[in-house]
Amino acid sequence: MAKFGLSQSIRRVEDPRLLKGGGRYTDDVAVPGQTQGYVLRSPHAHARIASIDTAAAKAMPGVLGIWTGADLAAAGIGHLPCLAPVKSIDGSRTSETPRRALAEGFVRHVGDPVAFIVAETIKQARDAAEAVEIDYDCPTSKLATYAKFLAALRARLPASIALSITALPTWLSSPALGDLAADLNEVVLQVHMVDDPRRGLFDPDRAERWVREFGGRIGRPFRVALPAYDVRVTWRRDGRLASVESEVPLLAGPGGDVLQAQPEAVLGFLHSLQRTAPAGLVGVVWFRLPTEADSRAWSLETWRAVVTDRLSPARVSASLVPAEQPDLWNVVLSNDGAVDARLPSQVRLDPACQTADGANGFRLVADAEPDHRVLESNGNGRLRPQTKRTIGWARCVQPGRQLNVVN
Repeated sequence: MAKFGLSQSIRRVEDPRLLKGGGRYTDDVAVPGQTQGYVLRSPHAHARIASIDTAAAKAMPGVLGIWTGADLAAAGIGHLPCLAPVKSIDGSRTSETPRRALAEGFVRHVGDPVAFIVAETIKQARDAAEAVEIDYDCPTSKLATYAKFLAALRARLPASIALSITALPTWLSSPALGDLAADLNEVVLQVHMVDDPRRGLFDPDRAERWVREFGGRIGRPFRVALPAYDVRVTWRRDGRLASVESEVPLLAGPGGDVLQAQPEAVLGFLHSLQRTAPAGLVGVVWFRLPTEADSRAWSLETWRAVVTDRLSPARVSASLVPAEQPDLWNVVLSNDGAVDARLPSQVRLDPACQTADGANGFRLVADAEPDHRVLESNGNGRLRPQTKRTIGWARCVQPGRQLNVVN
């Protein structure tokens, strides 16, 4: 078949250089007087920026300047232009959504750029970012305005169309909550939230308290939204939230906390609601349904087990599996159960193993007994049912195959 112009495969020429460490990246650039920039981003999906105080951050060592959306506007810097404009069917140029380089007045998604910090080093820029004081006014203070909007919307919709919204537990502190629900057919109360790593993503006791208080206040049918997933979060030095990673990994650095919605805790919560249903509760919805591509969501088997009240105990084991070389073994975790299993916090190797190392979320740590090797994880991950994971290797002479798992 003859070759044609587009979409032809070509031989890659850059691989040898990259594989041998010859790649050159922007982080490799070092010139006299070079500075570093850091973008401070919003942790909220939508909020009004009530105020930004950069005074303390500007006074920190090495900081050369900090700019906000207000600074750009004052300097006459407008919106980001569209580099590939598209014309309408009549030939006129389509209207462009105004987009500023830094948010001004409101943030509209998690990760929305709020401030730009320039310092002599990237560490100084990051430290200064943590010192920028931003007061976000999230939706709770605007519930009265939201209630008026919903009333106007209800008046314009046909009676055959039901009107439903998702409510947050923080709204319970607002006196406008009752008025907000007056024109709604139904409300969905979300009872999972990111605020305290010690509570995880879902705290059943706190959720039940919210549900019962909510049902007593709104006087409308409502449903409860329950989580079937985990999130990874990172925190600033002052304890405030820095980033939230859900379906899509973020370039927010290593570490952080994995906040989990444990299936056992969610099922216990459902049992409590079944025993004494709160006033107005008509059902449950799930956020979000499992998919194979979503590594932070429960497996379909686990979600189905919770929904059908057939959640069985986890069955996790660890063993040594022979590798290709003599006396070299792979350390393998196995989940032989029907539902997701938490990763163990430790796997203790056989004393016959003299050297070892961890992989895939596990690391080698010192043990109180000098003859023992221990692979340790943060215990935050999950192993899907009927799957295995290699978590390290060990060099051992005639070891016992089964290993001790510490949850």
